[in-house]
Amino acid sequence: MSAVFSRIPGIASLLLLATAALVACAPMTVAPPPRPAPAAVAGAPLGMPELAEVVTRMRPVANQVCRERSPHLDCNFIVVIDDRPGQPPNAFHTRDEAGRPIIGFTEALIRDMRSADEIALVFGHEAAHHIADHIPRIQREAFTGALIGGLLASVTRVDQATAQQLVDISATLRSRRYSQAFELEADRLGALIAHRAGFDPLRGADLFRRIPDPGNRFLATHPPNADRLREIERTMARIRAGQPV
Repeated sequence: MSAVFSRIPGIASLLLLATAALVACAPMTVAPPPRPAPAAVAGAPLGMPELAEVVTRMRPVANQVCRERSPHLDCNFIVVIDDRPGQPPNAFHTRDEAGRPIIGFTEALIRDMRSADEIALVFGHEAAHHIADHIPRIQREAFTGALIGGLLASVTRVDQATAQQLVDISATLRSRRYSQAFELEADRLGALIAHRAGFDPLRGADLFRRIPDPGNRFLATHPPNADRLREIERTMARIRAGQPV
């Protein structure tokens, strides 16, 4: 499979890993057997070649799981690399104007990865956000919260600035109420995708032993790392027992 890098001016390098078969989303029913992580030295920082290999294996599996679970969605994932200087380690999911899913990695995140399994788990997690339709679900919750805040502002007859604050706070509270549950859902489905692609999600979950822990901070968007580790361990136990995930 060929990798083509093109420039998005001022924002990112676009990593398109595609052949005619992948663009056509050919069904793949048998996952390849697990292979060793491609890093030359165990625990050494990875780079773009390793990312390309992981995406080559993960993308068709994510496409398949997407078609199985959310056939109403566009399942042709685009992968982008955010190469802007100074960006922190991060991965994200969004959609373009046509609804096509985009998975992004910052270069700092790739440098922080220590195995192909970690990259695969992150890829699976971001793909799962799309498959589970989390963006519109969060938007709906925020909109509902904003309506509640607006109603409260109307009833209490506060000034315009205070009313806007109530709307913003209510929208944030409503959306954050669901964000941690969505993150665990994405961990669960992401582990399944990585496993189907022949990676080891338990080894990939080692990253939760290194990255900063959000703990139980008020309004934290992500659950504690220990909760995420347990979610992946439970998921793998279900997979090994032949139970649905």
